[in-house]
Amino acid sequence: MPDSTTPMSSDALLAQWLADEQRVGALLDAGVGCGVATPQQVAGKTGLEVMQAMLRGELPYPPIARTLDFMILDVGPGTATFQGRPRFEHYNPLGSVHGGWFATLLDSALGCAVHTTMPPGRGYTTAELSVNLVRAITTDLPRVRAEGRVVHSGRQLATAEARLVGPDGKLYAHATTTCLVFELPGAPRK
Repeated sequence: MPDSTTPMSSDALLAQWLADEQRVGALLDAGVGCGVATPQQVAGKTGLEVMQAMLRGELPYPPIARTLDFMILDVGPGTATFQGRPRFEHYNPLGSVHGGWFATLLDSALGCAVHTTMPPGRGYTTAELSVNLVRAITTDLPRVRAEGRVVHSGRQLATAEARLVGPDGKLYAHATTTCLVFELPGAPRK
């Protein structure tokens, strides 16, 4: 049996990723489905609590996940992991996955990582997104993961970074964001 420092083969890693996707997908499918949570559903909850409730299927997951064939897999304080399946429908005229698909997957991981740091009544929006595509993606790659991590979360600004990797261990893109943080309309004042 290999020790924990031995890297997994790409086949073993892909098998783990697919198992993760199946586990989370079952929770999402058994839950309330896709949509947008109402202000009443998220009132009084931290961003982390909202994201965790979404992962349990208690709150709806966003419709864009269906459109672009990706899903959130995990969240923690200041982190979010998404997984996507590149499809032919995501191709550009050059015969590879469009950069907008990369950007959307990365922006989702970045934004949700920031979301996990929001106290009740606070929200955020992307003010700046910088994406570096370092390698093409085609449908030959069965899945990719975007792993977002908060660098700073303050009262007015939050920053985060993310990497888009394949089960082959290769980096396909990386990104950073700056988000504006604000009080949500109708939130009780402190």
